[in-house]
Amino acid sequence: MSTPARIHFGTDGWRAVIGDDFTFDALRRVADAAGRVLAADHPGGTVLVGYDTRFEAEAFAAAAAEVLASHGLTVRVSDAYCPTPALCWSVSRDDAAIGGVMLTASHNPAPYLGFKLRMADGGASPVTFTDRV
Repeated sequence: MSTPARIHFGTDGWRAVIGDDFTFDALRRVADAAGRVLAADHPGGTVLVGYDTRFEAEAFAAAAAEVLASHGLTVRVSDAYCPTPALCWSVSRDDAAIGGVMLTASHNPAPYLGFKLRMADGGASPVTFTDRV
C-alpha cells in the first residue's frame, strides 16, 4: 500500500504533478476536507467548480464536484474550461454561491494541476480558512 500524498496548501491552493501526487485519491481527500468546512459554515450552499485545459482537469473537476455534493452542497460545474478570473467573477456575481473551486495550476508547468478555493466574493481563501481545510 502506498503512502498518501502529502497535501499542503501554499500561497493560492494546492498544486502537484498530475499522476504523481495529484491523483484522484488525493483530490478526493482535498475536496472532502473542503466540503466538510464549506458545509459546516453554509449548509446546502452552492459551490461553483471550474477547470482549465490541463490533462484530465475536466475529470478532476467532476470528481471534486461529486465529493462536494456528498456534503449536501449544491454544486455547479462549468460546462467548458474557463480561466480562473472567469470562475472568480462568476462566484462573486452569483448570490447563491458561497464559494468556488478551480482546478488549475496557474503559472506552474504543464505536468501540474492544482485545487484553488475561492470565497463568496470570488477572492482567494484566507489562510484561516485553508488551515481548517
